[in-house]
Amino acid sequence: MQVTIKLFATFRNDRFKIDERQLPEGTDVRSIVLGLGLTEEEIGIILINGRHGNLDQVLVEKDTLSLFPLVGGG
Repeated sequence: MQVTIKLFATFRNDRFKIDERQLPEGTDVRSIVLGLGLTEEEIGIILINGRHGNLDQVLVEKDTLSLFPLVGGG
């Protein structure tokens, strides 16, 4: 299945901004996160097709996964 992955902020460092990937059916968000060398603790927001998602959510054909890091400041 084809999925679009969008990375934001520091997740783009040494990676990409947008990537189209062919993934096996049944791939979940967690496997993509770990495959990108990220940890679950680094994830701030997960959006799938512009709606809130979670690490256990299974993606389907033509989904767009957006990953945002935790943001700190003050």
